[in-house]
Amino acid sequence: MTPLQVRRAIVIGVGRNAAWVVHDGEREPVLAALRKTLARTVLAPGDRVETQALDAERVVIDRVEPRSFALVRRTAGGRTKTMAANTETMAIVVALSDPPPSLPLLDRLIAFAVQHGVAAALILTKADLAGPAAAAELTAVYEPLGIPVLVVQPKTGAGIDALQRYLVGRHALLVGNSGVGKSSIFRALGGTATVGDLSRFGRGRQTTSSARLFQTADGFLIDSPGIGEFSLDPMPLEELPELFVELREPATRCRFDDCRHLSEPDCAVREAVAEGRIAASRYASYRELATQSG
Repeated sequence: MTPLQVRRAIVIGVGRNAAWVVHDGEREPVLAALRKTLARTVLAPGDRVETQALDAERVVIDRVEPRSFALVRRTAGGRTKTMAANTETMAIVVALSDPPPSLPLLDRLIAFAVQHGVAAALILTKADLAGPAAAAELTAVYEPLGIPVLVVQPKTGAGIDALQRYLVGRHALLVGNSGVGKSSIFRALGGTATVGDLSRFGRGRQTTSSARLFQTADGFLIDSPGIGEFSLDPMPLEELPELFVELREPATRCRFDDCRHLSEPDCAVREAVAEGRIAASRYASYRELATQSG
């Protein structure tokens, strides 16, 4: 780069006052400091920025472009953390064994995707440890909801080609709890295990967060830290059924317009659950969220 040349780049890893970026048309990451005027800016993987080269070794971020979308994780305690910027797909990774599937977390993440208007896909791992029926059971629950289900084994490469095809052109985030295989998928697809630290800039040691990004064909994939605490954005309880697509139609046939689908008489949602038209696990997840909201 020539000094003072303005270039566009995408953020792939972040620290407090610096970031790893990849410039348009290149593949190798470059370490860039933030201008002092951007000292209060919190970057996230997926952010688009403009940089300048101050000399042969120093690059500085001059401007952060407006985000089309920010995926913000909210903890039960009310704290927030921006997980990714400019994404439109959540690739939710669930292990079928070790650890066993957490269906309440899965359903909460799907509801979060619906709440934010982003696509959701379900990526199943460790099928070899769980037996052949485990993947089929979850597929039978989630594919009818319009959620693509892909089974992958990163160590053998099984299913990775299908996942690559799904990700073409998408700006996607790998998300799930710890130990489910997100990082193994990230590496199997071509992502780098680490891009180094950010200790060259600022006071003290600034290490790269565990969220990182690599560019795919006409898109990108972000690997995020494991999720423990996770809450939906605040919303009126009566809007919660909209986040569970299979509840929407039965909810229109309940006796009461303000039915919460918990204990009210003549509830068409609970009737659909009893008849097997709504998965019991999905209704249990809805009930848990509704009880917390109430």
